[in-house]
Amino acid sequence: MHEYSITQSLLQVVLQHADGRKVLAVDLLIGEVSSYVDDSIQFYWDELAKGTPAEGAVLRFQREPGTLKCLACGKEFSIHEPDFICPACGGLRSEPGRGRQCRVESIDVEEETP
Repeated sequence: MHEYSITQSLLQVVLQHADGRKVLAVDLLIGEVSSYVDDSIQFYWDELAKGTPAEGAVLRFQREPGTLKCLACGKEFSIHEPDFICPACGGLRSEPGRGRQCRVESIDVEEETP
């Protein structure tokens, strides 16, 4: 259900930047660790965008891999490393790195006719 609120926010961003023009497509970057589900975002988008310039826009999803940052050496590594052990130094302590966000990367809008 948390996809509902994030989809509302994404739609607001898109409509603000589209400035009243018809939205054709939206590129979204979603982090692997975010737990957002593409199909759920698409479902809520289709409902929330009805009657707006973004109705019928194609959502293109791109996933960003999740990473951790080693607190010992600063190396960023995949969340899929065994036991979350840093492959560079063997450190056991880390903090979240990339892969937590959900954002609009780009918006394709219809060209204005003169």
